[in-house]
Amino acid sequence: MALVHLLVRIFGLQIWKCEPHGSVKVYIETPDDEGGFCNATCWLPDFRWENVNGYTDEEMQRWNKLIRDNAHLIIEFSQEGGILNATAV
Repeated sequence: MALVHLLVRIFGLQIWKCEPHGSVKVYIETPDDEGGFCNATCWLPDFRWENVNGYTDEEMQRWNKLIRDNAHLIIEFSQEGGILNATAV
């Protein structure tokens, strides 16, 4: 639980569970060097990316690895009402 909480606080991940099909939307937003933001959306469990704006291929590889390595936790917490409702705080 602490790992996902840390990811949300540091990396700006926002997680939503979308009903009724059970997909989880992971939205990433980070500041860029020009005073704006880079952003991307990943749908779990398909790992389908959309609306990628401002990230390099290398940055997207890192985001992809981060989400793939933690997808089971992201999905679990989205089903339990989010990380603020997790019992292992």
